[in-house]
Amino acid sequence: MSSPTPPGWYPDTAAPGNERWWDGTAWTVHTRTAATVIQQPGPGRGGGGGGSTAARTIALVATGMAVVVVAVTGAMLLGRGDDTAPAATPSGSSTPTPTDTATDGATGDAGPSPSGSPAGEDPTVLVDQLNGITLPIPDGWERVERPVDDMLTMRTLDSEAYYCPGTSSALCHHGTVTTRTAGGADATTPEAIAKQDIVAAADRAYEEDAIGRPIHGGIMSHRQIAAGPVTVAGRTGYQVRWRVVTGKGPGGYVQSLVFPSSVGSESPVVVRYAFDAGPDGVPLALMDTLTKGIRPLGDSETGGGVGSSVAP
Repeated sequence: MSSPTPPGWYPDTAAPGNERWWDGTAWTVHTRTAATVIQQPGPGRGGGGGGSTAARTIALVATGMAVVVVAVTGAMLLGRGDDTAPAATPSGSSTPTPTDTATDGATGDAGPSPSGSPAGEDPTVLVDQLNGITLPIPDGWERVERPVDDMLTMRTLDSEAYYCPGTSSALCHHGTVTTRTAGGADATTPEAIAKQDIVAAADRAYEEDAIGRPIHGGIMSHRQIAAGPVTVAGRTGYQVRWRVVTGKGPGGYVQSLVFPSSVGSESPVVVRYAFDAGPDGVPLALMDTLTKGIRPLGDSETGGGVGSSVAP
């Protein structure tokens, strides 16, 4: 019996030249341009035989090797007779930088997200078309264009990212907010979903990152500091907020907010907040400010979904 294929980027057989994220059990909607690293073929995507996938992979590998050989040969020919010594590479700083290409820790992002916003989108608002809501993006925050998690995400700037306490290979951010639609595994009422989701929200922010790496030294304890009904975008929802103490670092605050969507089947919307504590953390009051700033898509107060930024 073969072992399951681990999560990762694999060649997208439906779109040659691209890669698609496999979460360990199923293909997600996340794609990117094929990396230069030679990948092993991922799990079958239905309709395509394993043999054809292997053949395409071998062909791509052979083509890549040929290009490398030609490039190296050309460089050697051009370099003959050139006695110019290569410029010295400055020694690197011991301070980690958020340009690390390793998979992001706190948010699971495949490297830092590109700056700016997609063409035509307001950089001051996060638009969740599926759930029919908008959230104001605080000053000093940005949307994540390629999240590994299948959730719409905004967070503090990549330039302020840091290596997660307890690991030197995962990047964390001081503040992260995500939205998703409640699924079949969730409870049915906003209160029940929020009480169920807060556990997963805390683990995701301060226990393990998206690919299972331990961060922040793990959660040592938690304390509920708020819970109760709340009105969001004109609808009654429920929120639960925890203060989390971690083995390393200052810990933080997590919140699960659940309320009915205003579109489609009105499925519950789950908004997760994760704010670091300590002097470098995000003010806790921003959670309430963001909740009050959630609007139905097309609400007149947001000019059709476009809102104004809020200070962190």
